[in-house]
Amino acid sequence: MRAMKTPTVGLGDNSPIRPGQEGFEHFYSREFSQVAALAFVLSGSRPVAEEIAQEAFTAAYRQWERVATFDQPGAWVRRVVANKAASVWRRRAYRLREMARLTAPGDSEPGPEMNAEAEELWQAVRALPTRQAQCVALFYIDDLPLHDIGQILGCTPGTVKTHLARAREKLKRELAPRRMRGDA
Repeated sequence: MRAMKTPTVGLGDNSPIRPGQEGFEHFYSREFSQVAALAFVLSGSRPVAEEIAQEAFTAAYRQWERVATFDQPGAWVRRVVANKAASVWRRRAYRLREMARLTAPGDSEPGPEMNAEAEELWQAVRALPTRQAQCVALFYIDDLPLHDIGQILGCTPGTVKTHLARAREKLKRELAPRRMRGDA
């Protein structure tokens, strides 16, 4: 008796996927806007956010046979985005230090289309330690539970809760005095 082959469905490039696995195109169209929003709040720049999101989805596409088998492939992409955004901030901070050392400070990059209060908040979030900023963005932008954030960032839900509590406390200390003075 001959063994039956498992039927496959193509992704448009002859890449087989098992029945029940989501195709990359559907995954991309479902997840891209939220992943790009996460990249934006972590990077502070719309063009950089789009580049980070595209790089994360490109990495997912290249490994789609493996990524598609994960319980939450979206969490994998968000982890890639969080790591890439942290790298962007490290490179940007280094370049800014070097530029400040070599030249007089220039005009900053034009801000995104946000009201002043939202821009002030997300700027303060980006100034937090990396893991705290990532936890805040994943919690408030993607509306993810602590468990899912922990999976994305590779830590426990308790650690996520600690990062969120510390971030909220820092943001409260940073933003409350400005509001009392009438700044921003």
